[in-house]
Amino acid sequence: MELDAPNESEKTSQVRIKLTTRDSDVQLLETAPILVSTALRRYALSTLVNNLLESEKPVPFEFLINGQFLRTSIDEFLTANGISAERTLTVEYVRALIPPVHISSYEHDDWVSSVNVLATDSRARILSSSYDGLLRIWNTTNTDLLATSPSARDNGHTAAVKAVKWLTEKKIASSGDDRTIRIWNYVEDEGSAAAITPVLELYGHKMTVGDIAIHTPTSQILSASADGRVGLWSTSKTTAPTAPTSLLPTASSSANKRRKLAKADNKQVSQRGPLSMLDGHTDVVSSTIFKHDDPTVGYSASWDHSVRTWDLTTSRLVDTRTTLHPLLSLTEMPQVSLLATGTTARHITLLDPRASSSKVSALTLRGHANAVSSLAVDPKSQFGLLSGSHDGSCRVWDIRSVRSVASGGGGGDGGQVGESVYVIYREGVEGVKQRAVGGEGVKVFGVDWREGVGIVSAGEDKRVQVNRPEGKQ
Repeated sequence: MELDAPNESEKTSQVRIKLTTRDSDVQLLETAPILVSTALRRYALSTLVNNLLESEKPVPFEFLINGQFLRTSIDEFLTANGISAERTLTVEYVRALIPPVHISSYEHDDWVSSVNVLATDSRARILSSSYDGLLRIWNTTNTDLLATSPSARDNGHTAAVKAVKWLTEKKIASSGDDRTIRIWNYVEDEGSAAAITPVLELYGHKMTVGDIAIHTPTSQILSASADGRVGLWSTSKTTAPTAPTSLLPTASSSANKRRKLAKADNKQVSQRGPLSMLDGHTDVVSSTIFKHDDPTVGYSASWDHSVRTWDLTTSRLVDTRTTLHPLLSLTEMPQVSLLATGTTARHITLLDPRASSSKVSALTLRGHANAVSSLAVDPKSQFGLLSGSHDGSCRVWDIRSVRSVASGGGGGDGGQVGESVYVIYREGVEGVKQRAVGGEGVKVFGVDWREGVGIVSAGEDKRVQVNRPEGKQ
């Protein structure tokens, strides 16, 4: 098959391409190579694929050649990458990402440190934590505030809450500057007000607990603390050890004084300790996660520039990967066997944690103008990643969009660099986008990404913001 150039007066060369896709819904029946003009760009190729599919409603496509998105004409791409037009190119087409637009915002009384989304078949709820020491749960349908956690005097956090996660539809975990991890029950019955009730306080860290990870089937939590340790905890009062007496609030502490002022019927919350404390980092542990398919393995990222792998059964350090910069955030991209880490140096470093890996860094993602504080994976794509930064923006990445960088060419820790697909800015009071200037913006502290809800981010502007592709639910 041959496709002529859009303008026959242009003298352009031709190249043979083989179109492929991993999406069975848009698979071509005929996969033989076709001859096209090298003057073609993405739009013309997208039109070609839709014609071949005989689509009633055109589907916008992106195209990958050698793992890199086509952003120029084929001719310019071949020249830039030193590829001969004599060879047959394998061109992978994928559905184009739709630019996410602002859907809604949820107002808080103080900076919002973290968000986590619960999405089920029947409902979706946004859980947020704030520097005012409170947790909040929001209805995504009408932006109503459904419930707020008790204050310090009623067994709530006594300082800023830094991380929050849904354990189940009816149970929540949180951690913060008061050095504790707390477990809460959540009740939302028809015809009655929703309520967040404290049920367990976990003591063991000596400084801020800035991040937590949960594994619901085993009722376990991993924690990352400024004391340089990773904690492993049980969310059950019956299986959790006794809390260390030396770390419990004293009778004269301000927290206990406030509690004595509480109502007479206020119930005492159980206090427990960790299953184990993992030592090995030499600086603040910023983030931690369970391995997605093995809860006996944990990963942690630290200001000491390292990502460490832990055997949680034996409390043993298994592996250390050292990078060039302090690390602030961590997530796993399991289908491509990579860990993504956000750095203070404004980029994202992707690591292969497997013992067989010979390279520390597999890929570097560049584009942010300040520290990368939070990460989340695309719920619909194994290659998609979301990042939040202190530059005031979130970025959407597709790790297949890469280019090689020569040694010393600014590639960070790796020899390949990726660039973001879309940038999401904070929305101002009047709906005006707040763009970063010189790397300074309204800091984004936390992000989450859930199908059916969208991209959710929390920031210094005292808001939770929701963005998603226009017309998508």
